[in-house]
Amino acid sequence: MAGMEVVHRSVKTNGIEMHVAEQGSGPLVLFLHGFPELWFSWRHQMEFMARHGYRAVAPDLRGYGDTEAPPLPYTSYTVFHIVGDLIGLLDALGEAQAFVVGHDWGAFIAWHLCLFRPDRVRALVSLSIPYQPRSPLYKPVQSWTHAYGNGFYITQFQEPGRAEKAFARYDTLTVVKKFLLINKSDLLVAPPGKEIIDVLEVPSSLPSWITEEELEYYASKFQKSGFTGPLNYYRAFDLNWELTAPWQRAKINVPTKFITGNEDIGFEAYRMRDYVNGAIFKEIVPNLEVSIIDGHHFIQQEKAEQVNDEILSFFKTISPL
Repeated sequence: MAGMEVVHRSVKTNGIEMHVAEQGSGPLVLFLHGFPELWFSWRHQMEFMARHGYRAVAPDLRGYGDTEAPPLPYTSYTVFHIVGDLIGLLDALGEAQAFVVGHDWGAFIAWHLCLFRPDRVRALVSLSIPYQPRSPLYKPVQSWTHAYGNGFYITQFQEPGRAEKAFARYDTLTVVKKFLLINKSDLLVAPPGKEIIDVLEVPSSLPSWITEEELEYYASKFQKSGFTGPLNYYRAFDLNWELTAPWQRAKINVPTKFITGNEDIGFEAYRMRDYVNGAIFKEIVPNLEVSIIDGHHFIQQEKAEQVNDEILSFFKTISPL
């Protein structure tokens, strides 16, 4: 079928060169990956949506894969920078609006795309990370450290170079496996004197949803790019909090479907179940559907067919332009 192959190209946007993968034609679906991932995380969804008449586009986000990583510190990795990259990408693609699908950090960015520029989003599917209102009083890193201690992975990621040094004790493939193959719902907290990368385990055998060759593809890209760009997203958490004060109590009015695995690492450990099923989430995202399915954190890869069906069925309910 014409246009069904994955096409790779580089797009100039917001002062950087962004690598994008594209498949199919029709209404645009923009796929946004998380940590430690790439456009490749959406390989199952891209092929599926292309077969069903959509134009699937998945970039490597700023600092990841074959997209440029600004050498400046975390101050170049705020949600405003990343959303700005995506607005420039939509312009370069010649698209006024897009359906958006985000997972993990990609979901966090997608929520803010809907917050800042709802005019560019037809509908959103968010995987694993719900939108949470900004605390008016407490910076996020301070709150998480108070709740989970200095061994909390986000707290450990704050110091420039610390996590990179710890990661360097392992080969890149092992680092990728330690994160991508998480299958527990435990808190990501290291005991005193340990780094989180030391605590994470590599399973004795691979799960059925990913192959050694696919993991090696991830590793080859991180071997080239390093982890500083992705870690800078975490280092910008408090700066994001400061800069988003004007959006205090703002709602997300874009039609949204939230999908999470019932064994997601954060679903029980961080009390996400109570929040997702509670009134606050539905109040700040009024046009919301929630779907909880069997699975873990990297749900779009682990349960690709079910996630594909959830995405397609939801987008079909959205009125055409």
